[in-house]
Amino acid sequence: MASFAYRRASKRLAIGLGAGLVGVTGLSGAAIVSAKEQPRLVAPIKCEDGTTIVPYETPSRAEQLKRLQTEQFDVLIIGGGATGSGCALDAATRGLNTAVVEASDFAAGTSGRSTKLIHGGIRYLETAFLKLDYAAFKLVNEALEERAFFLSAAPYMNRPLPIMIPIYKWWEVPYMWIGAKAYDVVAGSKRFVPSSYYINADEAMFQFPMLRKDGLKGAIVYYDGQMNDTRMNVSIALTATQNGATVANYVKVVQLLKDEEGKVRGARVQNTLTGDEWDVKAHAVVNATGPFTDSIRLMDDPKKDKICVPAAGVHTVLPDHFSPNRMGLIVPKTSDGRVLFFLPWENGTLAGTTDSQSDITMLPSPTKSEVDFIIDEANRYLAKDVTRNDIKSAWSGIRPLVKDPRHANGSTAAISREHVVEVSESNMVTIAGGKWTTYRRMAQDAIDQLVATVPEIRKKALPCKTKDVGMIGADRIGEVCNKKFDKITVTLRENYNLDKDIAEHLMRNYGTRALQVAAIEQAGFLDRKPSDHPRRLHPKYPYLEAEVVFAVRQEYAQKATDILGRRMRLAFIDSGVGKELMPRVVHMMSQLLGWSKARQEQELAECKEYLETMHS
Repeated sequence: MASFAYRRASKRLAIGLGAGLVGVTGLSGAAIVSAKEQPRLVAPIKCEDGTTIVPYETPSRAEQLKRLQTEQFDVLIIGGGATGSGCALDAATRGLNTAVVEASDFAAGTSGRSTKLIHGGIRYLETAFLKLDYAAFKLVNEALEERAFFLSAAPYMNRPLPIMIPIYKWWEVPYMWIGAKAYDVVAGSKRFVPSSYYINADEAMFQFPMLRKDGLKGAIVYYDGQMNDTRMNVSIALTATQNGATVANYVKVVQLLKDEEGKVRGARVQNTLTGDEWDVKAHAVVNATGPFTDSIRLMDDPKKDKICVPAAGVHTVLPDHFSPNRMGLIVPKTSDGRVLFFLPWENGTLAGTTDSQSDITMLPSPTKSEVDFIIDEANRYLAKDVTRNDIKSAWSGIRPLVKDPRHANGSTAAISREHVVEVSESNMVTIAGGKWTTYRRMAQDAIDQLVATVPEIRKKALPCKTKDVGMIGADRIGEVCNKKFDKITVTLRENYNLDKDIAEHLMRNYGTRALQVAAIEQAGFLDRKPSDHPRRLHPKYPYLEAEVVFAVRQEYAQKATDILGRRMRLAFIDSGVGKELMPRVVHMMSQLLGWSKARQEQELAECKEYLETMHS
């Protein structure tokens, strides 16, 4: 018998091939459905390769809020970051009626401020071997398994990236080579990336021309993965809706609801955009709030000790000439023992990160000293000096590390990077710690624990299925989708008259849904008439005005910061351009959402405050 999640999902998603319509949940499992079973069906879009895509129409925010107010859920997940959205997808694909609420926007916190790497942690492998630390080895092994899943689940968005380790001492050549090969071996046959290799100094300079040549002996090149973190987070949340979950951003938990036995049975929530409050009823609750983990834990039990130790990591974005288009660079040990990356990202160079203790806030700002540290270290390894004038954007993100009782000192580098699953006396499950790469495994562990703890959940939950679930935009009739993405890019260029950089940008961020964005652009929207001449938001970047419309209609964007910072990445890529586009984006959203003049002024003020945290 089909699960609840599958029945709901099959009503929302159809992909056509020829005359047939096929309902798809992720990459596995398909059922033939008729057109009249598709209440949200929109016009099919034809591709140049002969296939036809019937786009997925996201349930409206009003529909989602109504469900939160009226349905009895099996599980309520607090937090819509990577882990919370991952928990929602995991629970929904097990057949559980699932809800997730996020106090701000998806990926507004830690999940949107990462290094954009899908990695196993090559430096932890060194620790594992040198200190015979099995826990460190286990951490790397698990992360490499999840890296393989990550790359296969959304191949249009996540890709392998070669990363160079420059070597300036001859004795380090065999040492680094052995370490990189050990990384390959631990990854095993399912690593989804090429093997590491050694290159001499001349070849290293050819592949990374900005590298400092003095004393260079050679380099090791190994592979990890690269992603667009906020886009991936939103995709996980939307994939959860495909599988029947109810998701809502800007809905904050203000109180946990408990039964007469003291067990958590839902939460009192508030729509932070309107102030409305109501109860969400659920058999169980998962706390997946990242740096805000302890605020929910203390709401459950004020006597609990805190477990979260926030650590700030700062990144900067430099012009693209500081790195090649397809090669990253890692400095394995900076002057104070930290690791520094230079990575090509969104037509720029991402440089970072730092590691220091931090307060918990939704809008952390990079300090001058942290940015100066990145500049100074960059100038030790790059041939051309980096100056403050080169910095297009800078931001700080808070890592939600968890306390390890084995370490008594205050260094954040010594605190555990592993994740922790905790069950309270009220049966609330808390998932904390970990990292982006292992979000799926963290979600699985959290829901496994929930199933083991709550009888109502145990009776109906299926085994975890998320290893076989692809992200939205990668779900074309179970085919290996990356073989089709080039065809969609051709369709975008030939059928929609898009420039090459725009077509590639849409494909890289939306997968098969890029055709929906292009269709909006071509059909016209708001005060724009149908046109074959796509309008960019800014002449320097490939973002379209139609993406603003798509983000509001299909991706739950509710504020201008959602657009500039997360559905698009302009605030992170170039904060100056973000400020320039504030009025335009606010005006478009006011037309789409019916904002008053006062609301528009509020949005402009919030955008300005947000963008002020994107530089130092």
